[in-house]
Amino acid sequence: MEQRLGQILGLVVDQAVLTGEPVGSLSLVEQYGLKVSPATIRNYFVELEGAGYIMQPHTSSGRMPTEKGYREYVAGLLKTKNLTKKESSELEEAAKQAQEDHRRIKALAKAAADLAQNAVVVGIGSSDSYYTGLSNLFSQPEFKDWNRVVSMSDILDRLDEVLAKLRHVKFSEPTTLIGSECPFGAMCSTIVASAPQGCLIGVLGPMRMDYAQGITLMKKIQQLLIV
Repeated sequence: MEQRLGQILGLVVDQAVLTGEPVGSLSLVEQYGLKVSPATIRNYFVELEGAGYIMQPHTSSGRMPTEKGYREYVAGLLKTKNLTKKESSELEEAAKQAQEDHRRIKALAKAAADLAQNAVVVGIGSSDSYYTGLSNLFSQPEFKDWNRVVSMSDILDRLDEVLAKLRHVKFSEPTTLIGSECPFGAMCSTIVASAPQGCLIGVLGPMRMDYAQGITLMKKIQQLLIV
């Protein structure tokens, strides 16, 4: 992807993640102090839309990233994000709550769900499953449609079955599964990571999620579970 288009796609994703609303050309120029006109940004939008990276939800609205756009963003445009001292401290305190690995990973899942404001799913050992933070997930704008809530609830009822498929893969580094790749439904994304003793943990959110934060959270959790 050309650098100029990559820059604009990255900003569209960042703004969409932040607001949950379609991103307009004028707001992009004003928000990020771009040295080009809104008309120029609209021309970039046309190119990105033609390539399938963004879409226009409504005729007079701004643009939102597509599944392809989010994949491109994570693959080559994502900027590393460090945890704040407060975030690190909360995870470290959660890790101290229990000596037994399975209880520790549940405590870390609760803390991560609060920090990410999304759900977190856990596969424990060969068969046990756990999830937390559903109220965070369902409060996202994407789940205003009740049918999506029902669909997600059905998937979570089959969590053992869903996680069983993921347990066969070793995620030594946090791995992002977006949209159609996500076993929890095409409207979502998950960032999964393997943990000791055959455990698995993942942040689950809408495709419009903070991938940089999610990846950093999973890396920190992996480190804490190894200690």
